[in-house]
Amino acid sequence: MKRKYKVSVIQLNLNDIPENNLKKCLSWVREAAKQGAEVISLPELYSSHYFCQSEDVDNFALAEPLYSTSFTAFSALAKELSVVIIVPFFEKRMPGIYHNSAYIIDTDGSEAGLYRKMHIPDDPHFYEKFYFTPGDLGFKSINTSKGKIGTLICWDQWYPEAARLTALKGAEILFYPTAIGWAPHEVEEFGEKQHGAWMNVMKGHAVANGIYVAAANRIGLEKYVPDTNGIIFWGGSFIAGPQGEILAQASHDKEEILIAEVDLDLQENVRQNWPFFRDRRIDAFGEITKRAID
Repeated sequence: MKRKYKVSVIQLNLNDIPENNLKKCLSWVREAAKQGAEVISLPELYSSHYFCQSEDVDNFALAEPLYSTSFTAFSALAKELSVVIIVPFFEKRMPGIYHNSAYIIDTDGSEAGLYRKMHIPDDPHFYEKFYFTPGDLGFKSINTSKGKIGTLICWDQWYPEAARLTALKGAEILFYPTAIGWAPHEVEEFGEKQHGAWMNVMKGHAVANGIYVAAANRIGLEKYVPDTNGIIFWGGSFIAGPQGEILAQASHDKEEILIAEVDLDLQENVRQNWPFFRDRRIDAFGEITKRAID
């Protein structure tokens, strides 16, 4: 594997029907590859509007079985372009069991790995527990022909344990496909703090683990539930280096492609000089598996 490779996150407005979103995302991935990206991530649940704003059984029709529409389309594209593509999708595992998942598709079109979102939120307008069974595949470092990829999804980004375990398994970069935004009436009072917390926690994961971090968010107002204000997805996608330094940063309201370089020699140098892994007191961490330490 190369010691340097280029990664990309794509920031899009996905407030459309699955067929249109698929065509759109295929086009944007093609453009990212044209610009030199070798590993490319789409935002969370790329194929539809963010349907978790309500609890509605009709939305289960948006789910797809493994290796169907999304896999077929992006597998062919990955092979054609010789790139790795991270494709977050709504997985129908069987009737009554659905996951918020992501394919990691290798350059030959094969599945390098599958990740199922581990942490599932249940907040106003983010009613994900209604739809998604928590992931059961654990945290992974996935070997691809470009590099070792860790993929977590959205709500996972708040948990240092998820980032740590993925990094300890050898991942060189953490991708966070995301769908996060503001309640319109809260933007003025809380918007800056909320967005800042979101960036800061992931930059912290980069520093604590000496790892690259890339977050791919969506943009735009999605207001499809009657008598609600909807969600303004805040964009702000970014790629950070192993000391939390911002290598690429997107706007809050424009569709964009971000590209940055993963440099494994730099990563190794950072970990040699800031040896956080060396100094972990693993003998003292047993209680971390408890819900609370009473």
